[in-house]
Amino acid sequence: MIDLLAQASNNSNPIALFVPLILMGGVFYFLLIRPQQRRVRAQQALVNAVEVGDEIMTTGGIFGTIVELDDDEGTVLVEIAPGIRIRMVKSGIARRLTEHDDDYEPEDEDQDQGQQFS
Repeated sequence: MIDLLAQASNNSNPIALFVPLILMGGVFYFLLIRPQQRRVRAQQALVNAVEVGDEIMTTGGIFGTIVELDDDEGTVLVEIAPGIRIRMVKSGIARRLTEHDDDYEPEDEDQDQGQQFS
C-alpha cells in the first residue's frame, strides 16, 4: 500500500502540485491585497484634497475645521472648538465631512415636494 502511494507521488506532474498554491495566491491577491491597495490610494487622495475650511474627522474621532495647511511639513492646523486649535499630521485625517460638489445643480425643490404629497 505504501509502495503504491510512493509510486503515485513520484509519477505525478510537479506542476500539478503548484497549481493549488498559485490559485490560493490569486485568491489572496483579489480578496485581500487589491482592496487594501485601493483603500490606501483613496485615503492618500483624501489627504491630498483637503483644503482650508473643510470639516474633518481625525482617526482619533475628533471633529474640527482645517484652519491652516502646511504642505512642506505635511501638517494641518485644526480648530476643534472656538479658540482651540491643534496641529496634526495630514495622514491623521480619517474623513472629510465637507463635500465639494462642483457639478451639483440643485433641482426644483417645489416639484419634489409636490410629488411627495400627491
